[in-house]
Amino acid sequence: MSAILTTGAPLTEQNCNSNFATFNFTEGTFCNWTWDGVYCWPPTRANSTIELPCPVGKGLDPTKFAFRRCSSNGTWLGKTATDFHHGWTNYTGCYTSSAHQLLMKLFNSSEEEGKRKIQIAENTRSIEIAGLCVSLFALLISIGIFCRFRSLRNNRTRIHKNLFFAMIIQVLVRLALYIDQAIISNSSRVANLPRFGIENTQILCEASYVLLEYARTASFMWMFIEGFYLNNMVTVTVFQDKSYYCIYKVVGWGIPLIMTGLWALVTAYYMREERCWWGYNLTSFFWILEGPRLAAVSLNFLFLLNIIRVLVVKLRQSHTTELEQLRKGVRAAIVLVPLLGITNVINMTEAPIEHSVWRFLLWSYTTHFLTSFQGFFVAVLYCFFNGEVRMAVNKGFSTYMMSRQQTFPTRRNSVFVSNVEPDSADSNEFLSTSLRRFCCRQQHNSTPQEELLKPVTKLKTNI
Repeated sequence: MSAILTTGAPLTEQNCNSNFATFNFTEGTFCNWTWDGVYCWPPTRANSTIELPCPVGKGLDPTKFAFRRCSSNGTWLGKTATDFHHGWTNYTGCYTSSAHQLLMKLFNSSEEEGKRKIQIAENTRSIEIAGLCVSLFALLISIGIFCRFRSLRNNRTRIHKNLFFAMIIQVLVRLALYIDQAIISNSSRVANLPRFGIENTQILCEASYVLLEYARTASFMWMFIEGFYLNNMVTVTVFQDKSYYCIYKVVGWGIPLIMTGLWALVTAYYMREERCWWGYNLTSFFWILEGPRLAAVSLNFLFLLNIIRVLVVKLRQSHTTELEQLRKGVRAAIVLVPLLGITNVINMTEAPIEHSVWRFLLWSYTTHFLTSFQGFFVAVLYCFFNGEVRMAVNKGFSTYMMSRQQTFPTRRNSVFVSNVEPDSADSNEFLSTSLRRFCCRQQHNSTPQEELLKPVTKLKTNI
């Protein structure tokens, strides 16, 4: 709670000391001035209560009041009737309804368990940042590979690129928010003074969260398109033409724009008093976005079951053993789950903050690991380990090496090179071998259905 309350502290302890150093206590019994880490509370007459407006911060309502009580003998009352050591400031009434419910669940068992859960949440932030950085690096390399090689320019890789772009936007916004929060929190802790950034600029903060939710929704829509396209390629032959790619773009980028705009208008109306829309994901109208996302993931799960069914039928027709069929079916499911976004269902469930510490730890670490490293998993499975991509990269590298040999031939009579002339027969053999490799690769072109089943079945290309 202290992390929330210290946001925007108006004074420091040194200022508090100087303001009341000359106060005259001879007119009666007073509680001495005190600094509670947030506010400087002035000397207060015995047997009375003093109130101050609540501080500005996430989950706090500045229109409400915090208070302290001064006992009849001139000492600040503590949290309990017998606690007179430091006194206690009651900030309970400062919390918004959503923040109050969250804290009640967090500290429902004991204060010690609540603090341990807060520590777990802080540790998961480190996992998130590491996963987001790795995913960003992998996604950028994948985008570069898809854009570089013409042989990879087909509907399937175009859909991959749009999904990767949506993930990149989401990762960049998250990293910007996390870094900004870390800088502001560190500066407030060291200098005890507010710093300006995304979190402290209302319009910029709200715009950042709108962009974040738009990127998340677009990612879910492109995951749905991945599942839809893959299911059609495996089972039927519709929506495979190049002209349908325009429809995919409208669904992938246009529909999320409408949904996010509607959600932003509703949130801005109902949370206009909330600073930076804190706790918007706890509201009921957040399901304007979560509902379609959950529907997209549910449909992808059905697509996954259908794809595995088709795969098992094909494996039975090839007279493979039951163990081999099971192994390849499980492998196909593991490969497709990150692409179709099915792991995001865990993140959509409510956090078990009211349960035991170990249950909250398991949920928190698992959820944030899968969501933050999802971009890395998708890039590895569908770019780095993809047989078609590896073939294109190897072909491009071989072409580059051959052109390099033709552009920079071996120099004769160099100080660093011996005077022995290269064997022309060996050079011709090298060139003919390379050309045969290219010819052989071009002769083994497969149908789109076979190419699509390669990363799933690994029957022809090992991912």
